Amino acid sequence: MVLVLTKRDLEQILTMRDMINAMENAFAELARGTVEVPLRPKIFLKKYKGAMLYMPAYLKEIDALSLKVVSVYEENIKLGLPTIFAIIILNDPKTGKPLALMEGGYITAMRTGAASGVATKYLARKDAKIVGIIGTGVQARTQLWAVCEVRNIERVYAYDIIEERAKEFAQEVSAKLNIEITVANSAKEAVENADIAILATTAKTPVIDGDWINPGTHINSIGWMGPDARELDSKTVKKSKIVVDSRESVLSESGDIIIPIKEGIITPDHIYAELGEIIIGKKQGRVSDDEITLWKSVGLAIQDAAAAKLAYERAIERGIGSEIELF
Repeated sequence: MVLVLTKRDLEQILTMRDMINAMENAFAELARGTVEVPLRPKIFLKKYKGAMLYMPAYLKEIDALSLKVVSVYEENIKLGLPTIFAIIILNDPKTGKPLALMEGGYITAMRTGAASGVATKYLARKDAKIVGIIGTGVQARTQLWAVCEVRNIERVYAYDIIEERAKEFAQEVSAKLNIEITVANSAKEAVENADIAILATTAKTPVIDGDWINPGTHINSIGWMGPDARELDSKTVKKSKIVVDSRESVLSESGDIIIPIKEGIITPDHIYAELGEIIIGKKQGRVSDDEITLWKSVGLAIQDAAAAKLAYERAIERGIGSEIELF
């Protein structure tokens, strides 16, 4: 029997606090070298402005083995569809037997938000209380939720190129998180006074200017994946202390870092640390209130494996989900 978990099932069993703990442990494992995580194969479908990603991982310490298949289609916004669709298969590492098949879009949003929560925990100022968000889709919701778990946020400024979507975000999320959210008139207005800036866009060109970013700001950037696209400008990247999920992955997949390197603005050595190195104490996180810190994430399969195992265990504990016979 294989356990099937729908998005509704996952919403019942996953909390952001548990997910943040799971991501912290996963990145610590990565830093200790106890994971198997090959670079993900990708298929780009230029005809449809989409991409398919295949993401396997095995975490030896928590014994989690999974494969995620995820699509990223930027034009889906115009169709009223999510940008991301995904499924995750969780296997028994001892036998290879499939244990669960679960909706992966919600897990992707949760684990991506939680990873930014971990980064914010180690990199944002302790007194950070104002958040600016550019891009108010599915990812923005869990990004803000996670940040609110690790800092006492009092006010949020949200901007989206689709104003109605920003308004819906403000109404929905302010009620859920019990914080004040103002719809900003521009990207600049959203981030120029922020202690924490969240960029969760599908932009192919920069949506911010480094001159808007004040000393002491922490930035979470999780936008479009691809070596030729970026949401950050080179000025912001150059003035930031950069922490990444994986050097190898970022230098292969993130235009936010690859393009400034090609321009000669920075070198690969400008990347200060991987998040796991900070978690296990190999490197320091924020060391002064004036630093501009940048969390640049392209997303790793270890996050999906850790999240899927957490979801499976919570589902078994609570009797959530449906079993199907495949074999």
